[in-house]
Amino acid sequence: MTESRKASDLFIECLEAEGCEYIFGVPGEENLDFLDSLSRSKQIRLVLTRHEQGAGFMAATYGRHTGKTGVCIATLGPGATNFVTAAAYAQLGGMPMMMITGQKPIKKSKQGQFQILDVVAMMDPITKYTRQLHAGDNVPSRVREAYRLAEEEKPGAVHLELPEDIAEEPTSARPIPRSIARRPSAEPKAVDQAVAAITRAKKPILVIGAGANRKMTGKMLAEFVEKTGIPFVTTQMGKGVLDERHRLFLGCAALSAGDFCHRAIEEADCIVNIGHDVIEKPPFFMKPEGVTVIHVSNRSAEVDPVYFPQIEVIGDIANAIWQIKEDIARQDHWESAGLKRYHQAELDHTGKLAEDTRFPIFPPHLVQQVRDCMPEDGIICLDNGVYKIWFARGYTAYRPNTVLLDNALATMGAGLPSAMMSAMLYPARKVMAICGDGGFMMNSQEMETAVRLGLDLTVLILRDDAYGMIRWKQANMGFEDFGLAYGNPDFVAYAESYGATGHRVESSDHLRQLLAHCRDTPGVHLVDCPVDYSENDRILNKDIKELSKKL
Repeated sequence: MTESRKASDLFIECLEAEGCEYIFGVPGEENLDFLDSLSRSKQIRLVLTRHEQGAGFMAATYGRHTGKTGVCIATLGPGATNFVTAAAYAQLGGMPMMMITGQKPIKKSKQGQFQILDVVAMMDPITKYTRQLHAGDNVPSRVREAYRLAEEEKPGAVHLELPEDIAEEPTSARPIPRSIARRPSAEPKAVDQAVAAITRAKKPILVIGAGANRKMTGKMLAEFVEKTGIPFVTTQMGKGVLDERHRLFLGCAALSAGDFCHRAIEEADCIVNIGHDVIEKPPFFMKPEGVTVIHVSNRSAEVDPVYFPQIEVIGDIANAIWQIKEDIARQDHWESAGLKRYHQAELDHTGKLAEDTRFPIFPPHLVQQVRDCMPEDGIICLDNGVYKIWFARGYTAYRPNTVLLDNALATMGAGLPSAMMSAMLYPARKVMAICGDGGFMMNSQEMETAVRLGLDLTVLILRDDAYGMIRWKQANMGFEDFGLAYGNPDFVAYAESYGATGHRVESSDHLRQLLAHCRDTPGVHLVDCPVDYSENDRILNKDIKELSKKL
């Protein structure tokens, strides 16, 4: 006879069967049965955070790095609402993540509507799957389905609500084993059409997007590029799929238009768009009677006025690239090599900017200092601000998932939790969170969590005492400077109040010394670095576009 136990015990068993390693979050009284069951798990570690949003960002980053579902927990009401931004972050960014929230008893309630929201309805537009558990016997099927959907392309967020009375309900059900799933392969006729179009072209080019940021896809793309000699551009979330030191790399589409890499794309006559995801700003705009665009993705193209590809190769992206690679041969009439002049011009321009050692620190110089400091497998985790454009354009990514930036939801506040998760997963690698002062303060309380976990981590704060990205846009639109400046704490003292080590940059040379010291010294370090954004508009809006036009 099968032994009965409470449903929360079964829930933990199901998570263990899925390979869950961590649960991040802030439990409440509605989670106490679940917490009791979790306390007896020999496999799953609870990571207590200081805010549910930080827990969600950590779970999503776990999914981004591993391809496995990250799990986080919160109570009902305000705990669940604090998950909303993290859910959208994971959903748009393609990161598998499961949220578990508590709820008052659903069979008999004595508290009216106190703290009760329809959390399932709230989560529905921003998740792939959301359900309330109505019976303990349903836990295995709900958990298995949630995991399956979270990890299936395109990965994203899922949510399960576990009411108090269901958590304590007796059940004799058992976990459902993980299923073995393979992504469908691209249809051979579509592959043939793609090969024919690339072969006919004179100046083919690859554009590598967010959906290509998968381990096997990078390997297949590297083989494809070596065999064909076709150059490539990346989007912001495609950075690192291929080593950007490669001779055929033409840059990252960090700006909306007019950059050096955009000129290369405009000159091409066949664009192979790999892993295109509409969550990112389009790296190019199609026109009627324009060039041939080949859409290679696991999903059909979402057609709009500026994107209507003539050829679609739908299926597992790595397999599709492998099929095309096997069938294609390098052509003598290809002239794509000439497109490399655009990237060389960008390197020359960026190199000159990076030599500017002014203080406060000039962003291109800062980017180069960080690149010089970080080892080949080092991981930088960017929050959101104008500096993200500088890093996307100027920071050379060597390996996949070594530049974690969010160009999907583009939320502030994710940089520090994302770096914390990276440091937990890869303790032997160097990890740096790069945050604006505004974004850092949105989840700065997680410094305590980082110290408590004993992480080795550098937090580089780029301080301009304002919401710099919006201030730049405000000036660019001709508006008066209004409403976007603020004060900051003493960041060095603030770090030390949490038990971290604080540093303040005093010059360009001092920044170099501090970055090296923090990289080589264990513990949590915070670096307060004043930055000079005064020339953002001139360089990003004018100089680059004028220089690229001349080519």
